[in-house]
Amino acid sequence: MPPRLVLHEDPVSGNCYKIRLTAAHVDVPLERRAYDILKGETRTSAFLGEVDAGGRIPVLQIGDDFLPESNAACVYLAHGSALIPADRFDHADMLRWMFWEQYSHEPNVATLRFWRRYVGEGALSEAQAALLPAKKAAGRAALAQMDAHLSRADWMAAGRFTLADIALYAYTHVAGEGGFDLAAYPNVQRWLDRVAAQPGHVLFE
Repeated sequence: MPPRLVLHEDPVSGNCYKIRLTAAHVDVPLERRAYDILKGETRTSAFLGEVDAGGRIPVLQIGDDFLPESNAACVYLAHGSALIPADRFDHADMLRWMFWEQYSHEPNVATLRFWRRYVGEGALSEAQAALLPAKKAAGRAALAQMDAHLSRADWMAAGRFTLADIALYAYTHVAGEGGFDLAAYPNVQRWLDRVAAQPGHVLFE
């Protein structure tokens, strides 16, 4: 019998969305347990003691085990599916883009979306406000790198739809909420349409 899968999430998070999107593409049902990070619901003693000691989401609960980190959860769900290339290089290239998403893309594109939509630039701390120019520049650079890559390929890795596309789609398709003009990246826009047209696609709630 397959283990019970529970996604501990904040539904407004793109990192949580990518797990739901992966599950939809591989037709794996998830139970969902919502938390509001702005209300500190992932900082309670119960959450820290039972779900994740770091107080972060998403966390995929697999039976009695808890797996943090969104891309790790996506890999777990997609194991053995067409979303993960079997070819050794293609597999590594998929992972390369997933690592890049968490290092170069998400810290800038996602952070600015969160600050603008959910915190408000006027409510940022002095330290956060000082980071705005650098994060805007780094976010634009990440989107430009994607656009250049997608000028030569329809997909991020392996010449087809993989977890790399899911990982990058989550925050790229809402980059406008962070103040990024996606019209400046036409290849990214066409790729977003291709991802959204894939069978099994579900919308960000």
